[in-house]
Amino acid sequence: MAEQKDLDYTYTTIDEIFRLSIGEMGDFSGAKYDGNFSMSLEAAQQAKHRFMAESLKINGGSRILDMGCGWGPFMHYAIREYRATCVGLTLSRGQAAACRKNGLDVYVRDCRYVKPEDFGMFDAIASVGAFEHFCSVEDWKAGRQEEVYRNFFETVYHLLPKAGRLYLQTMTFGKNMIDYDDIDINAEKGSAEYVCALMVKEFPGSWLPYGLEMVERNAQPYFRLVSQSNGRLDYIETIGQWRKRFRRFHPRKYWLYLSLLPKYATDEEFRHRVAIFRTSPNRICFEREIMDHYRLVFEKV
Repeated sequence: MAEQKDLDYTYTTIDEIFRLSIGEMGDFSGAKYDGNFSMSLEAAQQAKHRFMAESLKINGGSRILDMGCGWGPFMHYAIREYRATCVGLTLSRGQAAACRKNGLDVYVRDCRYVKPEDFGMFDAIASVGAFEHFCSVEDWKAGRQEEVYRNFFETVYHLLPKAGRLYLQTMTFGKNMIDYDDIDINAEKGSAEYVCALMVKEFPGSWLPYGLEMVERNAQPYFRLVSQSNGRLDYIETIGQWRKRFRRFHPRKYWLYLSLLPKYATDEEFRHRVAIFRTSPNRICFEREIMDHYRLVFEKV
């Protein structure tokens, strides 16, 4: 799995820039447009949160665990709209600090190892984007990828009552994913080999599942898949909206950008990571179907 230092790079390093661009409790995951791209980003994110709450059958007495809670957007929605009780987990110290500042009950914990005695039982569990970080390249090379996923579903199983539900939103590799050995940061700019190398730089320590089938297979025998929908096109639109907001001027944000220039000048690895923001490799991977994206609702059997 991606280690804390990996998650801190991806989510803590950009913490303040993100919140200045997207909002104090912005959602750093694919929104739900369902083909209506005239919707604002905020409306599409709220549509996703509403879909999640309805899929999880949340009500005023529900106790919810958000595994990989980000800056707490779904927790905030569930508390505001349903008066649910929410606990959030993240490996990003920056995210946790921002959540606590906003009154959310969030802990820096590895959600793969949570037990009932840690926080109690929950009526429903949400995990948006965290699944993407559970398997490392090293796990995959060692043949442990499916074991990692099975262990996660077993962990969730023990935190839910019978018929309790899990909402899982995750990227996967798509039908046009290339061989690992072909990935090359020195490949031609714009090529699949180069774009995939940038993705590895963007999410260090992480390796995606190979399609919906791999996820569903490893959820058994703990869960049955209640519903699934594809969010690939929605994620392409979401990323486009993020890019506009990251470029929008804010004096504090642009000072933060400028403060990174010395590191950019002296650190080649950092220059590769900055190239991510110019190239948007995840958007390109979605457009070329190198990667896919799913919203999955599971029910405990």
